[in-house]
Amino acid sequence: MALDSSTSPGGGGAATRVQKLAETEPSQVPPQYIQPPHHRPSANNNSSDVRIPVIDLFNFDPEHRDSVRDAIGRASSEWGAFQVINHGIPSSLLNQTRTAALSFFRDCPVSDKLVYACDPNAFASEGYGTQMLVAKEGEPQSSVLDWRDYFDHHTLPLSRRNSSNWPHFPPNYREVMAQYSDCVKLLAQRILAVISESIGLPSSWMEDAITGMGEEEDIYQNITVSYYPPCPQPDLTLGLQSHSDIGVITLLIQDDVGGLQVLDAQEGWVSVQPLSPDAIVVILGDQTEILTNGKCKSAEHRVVTNSSRARLSISAFHDPAKAVKIAPAAELVRESSPVRYREVIYGDYTSSWYSKGPVGRRNLDALKLHN
Repeated sequence: MALDSSTSPGGGGAATRVQKLAETEPSQVPPQYIQPPHHRPSANNNSSDVRIPVIDLFNFDPEHRDSVRDAIGRASSEWGAFQVINHGIPSSLLNQTRTAALSFFRDCPVSDKLVYACDPNAFASEGYGTQMLVAKEGEPQSSVLDWRDYFDHHTLPLSRRNSSNWPHFPPNYREVMAQYSDCVKLLAQRILAVISESIGLPSSWMEDAITGMGEEEDIYQNITVSYYPPCPQPDLTLGLQSHSDIGVITLLIQDDVGGLQVLDAQEGWVSVQPLSPDAIVVILGDQTEILTNGKCKSAEHRVVTNSSRARLSISAFHDPAKAVKIAPAAELVRESSPVRYREVIYGDYTSSWYSKGPVGRRNLDALKLHN
């Protein structure tokens, strides 16, 4: 059975969710999910032998600080993505977070899920949705749709956190997600401190830069649970199109299914293989590349689908406040390393990202200076 191509999945309450479409067991996907030939997984170079770095943080033991700093520095400059183990977040909390998130998508009736539907007319709105980008009023959706549903939580600063907007099922969902939010923020701060040291700056430098030297109340954090149902034509679709993350640093946990890929200039698309359930994927975002004047790389990545198993991932995005000005660190600019990016207000950057769409690294490239 082919799905009706008139189905119009959007971000809001009346939209048809991908999970609901997949439950009809179609033989084909609707046209709005079909990627152009040059974006399809089958049309790209995929490396099966190369892996992104895996870094043991040794629970931030000071005796291993130098080796951890060197490893994170290399991974940040060469890849912009790496996996970490022995990071300090308890295995029990990681498992509880995955279990609660999966239960919402797998066990909660659609009618109950739709109670938490996000606003279809606002980008990055909190709640249950299927399409992040918002079409302009009076215009049809122009971008190809991702084969994914999601739930986005506004978690930090605490002034944004209202857990009554989060699922009530399973019963421990809200408590677990709030606890995970606090723990993953601390890990992000500790990794940013090591990144700061790896480029020769004080450990507090990155966090100071993204909070406007303390003028803003805190790092901003959103946590997005992504659910990728089985897809009947994985060679034509993407679970999430190629993009670089808009913010500073993303920490991601996943199940054992796989699908996340990172782009390497030499090797092509490299699959991020799930390691132990305790491993966390670190993805550096556009603001980190700007702040470090290109010493750290923003990783372009995507998600491919499969025809047999649903996939779950949970991404914790850590960003500046929208009023913060982002510019390369003056300490990293010299005659041999001139400034490479224009200054930008983060709120302007996010508006551009959501209005133009991600499409690889084009939003970051638009800020590059040609020295």
